[in-house]
Amino acid sequence: MMQNGHIRGHAVLLKGRSGIGKFIFARFLAKSLLCKNPAADHMACGDCVSCNWFERQTHPDFVIISPETMLSDPANAVQSDNEGLPPNESKIKKKPGQHISISQIRELDDFVYLSGHQSGYKIVLICPAEAMNGAASNALLKKLEEPPEQVLFILVSHQPHHLLPTIKSRCQQIAMPVPDTEAAMEWLRQSSATNDMDKLRALLALSGYSPLAALALAESHEAHRKFIDSICRVDQFDPLAAAEALHDLDLVMTVEWLQKWCYDLLSCRISGVIRFHPDDEAHIRTLCQRAAPQSVLAYLRFLNTRQALARHPLQAKLFLEELFIRYAGLFTPALSGLT
Repeated sequence: MMQNGHIRGHAVLLKGRSGIGKFIFARFLAKSLLCKNPAADHMACGDCVSCNWFERQTHPDFVIISPETMLSDPANAVQSDNEGLPPNESKIKKKPGQHISISQIRELDDFVYLSGHQSGYKIVLICPAEAMNGAASNALLKKLEEPPEQVLFILVSHQPHHLLPTIKSRCQQIAMPVPDTEAAMEWLRQSSATNDMDKLRALLALSGYSPLAALALAESHEAHRKFIDSICRVDQFDPLAAAEALHDLDLVMTVEWLQKWCYDLLSCRISGVIRFHPDDEAHIRTLCQRAAPQSVLAYLRFLNTRQALARHPLQAKLFLEELFIRYAGLFTPALSGLT
């Protein structure tokens, strides 16, 4: 990727699973490239004026482009994308959008086409790149086709298949690996407020073995545990009572919990593998024999259609009632027609 401390090309695409630290790595890379006194291994010195600007989030030759929802609410960014953004690298707007708009890309014109404040790179970090709408993608493509001198675009993507092929073709693509379980557990142990290794191991599995995502899930761990305890006891499960008890939960999170649980039911039935809930193996192996695989697959497709609606439901309680009645129908013959 680098040669003599410089990036080959004018655009880099860092791609990989959400929650493994791609955004943090991208910022570290940008800081190192902007550093005025880099170490022998080309890492940022941390002491020069450029590094101080960067840490204060006031560097004149560095800009971040992200959905306004992430910039105006970093906590939401951690929940939704598990990467997080520095709280001060933002301009809070009244109605933040969930996409990167063409106006955000056009606002880069002065930055990329005028001279930088220092000699060396000017860096644009776009995260997540797949959040660009069609118009924004085309506007960025024009800049990548005729790249300004000394400007580096760093794109971070959790879902690179959503990017325009023409954008990907103009980037040096770097696949970011998921850390091995031992390294991820050690990082969680050092970063988490708990030393409960069983809890950390459960969070890591639930996150799909993405350590930053696991850390973000820690606050909702107790609620998730109660949720799983209720839906795994299907013979006592009351969909209407569950909707009444759980309607205050974040609905997007609830849909995701159901998706992961049902994924494990289907995966266990087909391949014997349990990915997200290894601590609930006994329940999953019992339940997966009671639900037809085609019915679980159909329910997973139904949950996919409810992901967008979960952000703005007309009535949270009715929304959950539908989810839970269909879930109960996987195991109850009288309700099976609903799935």
